[in-house]
This record gives sequence, C-alpha cells and structure tokens, in this order.
Amino acid sequence: MDFETLSIHGGEPPDAETGAVRQPLHMAVTYKLPPFGIKLFEALNLENDQAAHVYTRWSNPTLRALEKRLALLEDAESAVTFASGMAAVSALFFTLLSGGDHVIASEVCYAGTVELLGQHMPRFAVQTSLVDTSDPDQVRRALRPNTRLIYVETPANPVLRIADIRTLAAIAHEAGVPLVVDSTFATPALQKPIALGADYVIHSLTKYLNGHGDALGGVILGKAEGVQRIRREMLVHLGGALSPFNAWLIQRGLETLHMRMQKHCENALQIARFLENHPRVERVFYPGLESHPHHELAKTQMSAFGGMIALRLKGGMGAAITLAEKVKVFTYATSLGHPTSLLFYYPYDLYVDAMPFYTPTHKQRIRQWTGDGLVRISVGLESADDLIADLDQALRGRTLKGLVGPAVYQMMKRKTA
Repeated sequence: MDFETLSIHGGEPPDAETGAVRQPLHMAVTYKLPPFGIKLFEALNLENDQAAHVYTRWSNPTLRALEKRLALLEDAESAVTFASGMAAVSALFFTLLSGGDHVIASEVCYAGTVELLGQHMPRFAVQTSLVDTSDPDQVRRALRPNTRLIYVETPANPVLRIADIRTLAAIAHEAGVPLVVDSTFATPALQKPIALGADYVIHSLTKYLNGHGDALGGVILGKAEGVQRIRREMLVHLGGALSPFNAWLIQRGLETLHMRMQKHCENALQIARFLENHPRVERVFYPGLESHPHHELAKTQMSAFGGMIALRLKGGMGAAITLAEKVKVFTYATSLGHPTSLLFYYPYDLYVDAMPFYTPTHKQRIRQWTGDGLVRISVGLESADDLIADLDQALRGRTLKGLVGPAVYQMMKRKTA
C-alpha cells in the first residue's frame, strides 16, 4: 500500500468484536495469561512481538497497534514504543553499549541526547566521540577498535545539518557496527533511513508523528531481533513505557501525517525564501534553499525538506528578544511539529560554549552555523501569508526589552557564575 493508505489503515483493522472502525483504547495494566504451555512461556519470556500480553509495561493492545503502523510507515520489521523520545534514546544506548565501549555521535543533535552522551555515559565508562556527522571523513577518522555504535541525527537539531545516511551506513557496516538515525525532523513521510542502510531509526513521537502537541512518546524501529532485545532488556527494566492513551492519540495523529507534512513543507519553503531576503536576517538554514550547504544531499535522501528553519538575526540577542515579544501568530516556545507555529532562541554561550563536553574545536565548528545565537522556527499549519506578515512586523519592531535585554542577560550570567 502507499504511504497515505498505510498511515490510516496500517496496524488497525476494524475491531473484531464490535466492528468499530477505530480500535478501542485499552487501559488495562494486566492480562489473563494463556494456559500452561508454549504460548505462556512465549509471553513470560517476551520471545517475540506477537506474544500474549502480560503487563502493559511489556506490551499492550493499543501500543501494539501503534507499533505495527509505525513499522509499516518506516519500512521496518518491528518497532517498540516508549514514554518519550529520550526514553527511547536511553533504552537504545543502555542495550547496545557497555563499559569500555565507544560511540560516535553527531556533535549537534537534540540537547537531551548530546548531554546524555557527554555528561552521563562517561559515568558508565562509555566513551563518546562527538563529530560533525555531515562530514563522513570525520566519522571514519573517529572509529576505534572498541567502537560499537554510530549515532546520527539528520536533519540535525537545531542547525539543520544533513548527514549522508548511505555513506555513513557503509562506514558503519564496514566497521561491523550499527548505524542509528534520529529522523524526528524528517518523519517517514520525507525520509526512510532503513531503506538508505540504517539499522535503527528513532523518533520522538511527541513531534510530527503525533502532530497535535498533546502526547509524549518515542519509538525505536529496526530488525525484529534487535528491537525485541531492546524491549526485553530495557523497556521492561528501565520502565519508560508509553501510556496507552498517548499511544491512541499518536495513532490518531498518524492518520493525517502525510497531509500535515506536505503543508509544513510548503509553508516552510515560502517562509525560508522570505527570510533569506529580509534586511534584518543575517543567515537562513533550510535544506530546501539552494544556499544551504547540504541542499544537494538533502535532495537525494529526502522527498521534501521539512518544517524546521534556523536563522541568525542581525542584532543578535536583542533582535531575538524583540522577535519573541512582537510575534502574534507565532508562539515563543520550545518543541516542534505542532499545528501552531513556534519559535525559540538558542544563545551560543548557553547552549554550546557552556557545555563541558565540547572541545574548542567543537565550539568553533558549531559557531560557524549558530553565530552568537540561533532562532529555531517550527513552521505550523497556519496560512503562510499570515506567518510571513507576522514575522515581518516582528523583525522590524523595536522593544525596550530588546534594547536592554542583552545587558541584563550578561548581568544575570555574572551573578550565577
């Protein structure tokens, strides 16, 4: 079936008992077990993803329906869902990495992931090399005899670097290690990492796949054996199980994913082109723009370029404060993938320079993209004309906080230093 059909019908036939077109929401925590025999032992040992349900931390009918649909959309053999994207990332790391192992990861990716790798995994004797994964040579040079995993985020949050999944998969497999791709920004509507050679794909379901800003969730997808190992070893033991109600909401959101992503992409391209020519904007990063350093690569592995834009403003932090105060249709907020358009400012000194795990070389490379700070825009589903008009009036505006804010920020930094 085509993607559009699978996003509506995949993993969710009409309810066998009632005929309901939508599967019921199963909030049960525990289940009557099969009689003594093979089916009971399959369930208690979590031998496969079709075993009888035992306890909702292990599996649940609503979660299973969602996992089936996600696997179909991502062209994966299997999927396991979690309470959040970070729960999924943590489960994957703790399953595939042990003390003394080495992981290569994108130096720029979701803050929670890079902080987990840079600040916490060293406590468990796991070594990390953070590199610019848009440069395959850096990945190749970072390989060690004890490398056990290559972890890539593309497009990368928040700078929108693009990594060559095919090339990195070849590097990983030549070294005998799996390639993991966080494809949250792209979704399976725009990018299929497994078809490009990745072994595992991660999504924060909270974002575009849910699409309504009302449910946390995460997922790992890949071959059935590896995914089942993650379920058995880390979903059960770390306990980051997805709520059945959230799974039901995310399943609902998937039904409009293909339509929503088309609108997100159309809006974002119009807005990126507008911003690229705005007198108050210094630099725009959007993979759909010919000016993006990785535009040609993005065209080869993405069907469209997503709803995320990053930009540097002339006027730095003061201009960003003014923008946040003056927007009316946009909301100044974190997260992404909502129907509502959101924007957020990342000061370089707070999000990069202050991080103890970044070397001077890391900081220099990242600063080439962020400058003193970066505005990340999650383009929503509103009228593109209304969004452009809102940005234009906000960019041209002036506020008192925008004038004095940078000085106040420096004072606050000195007080907390």
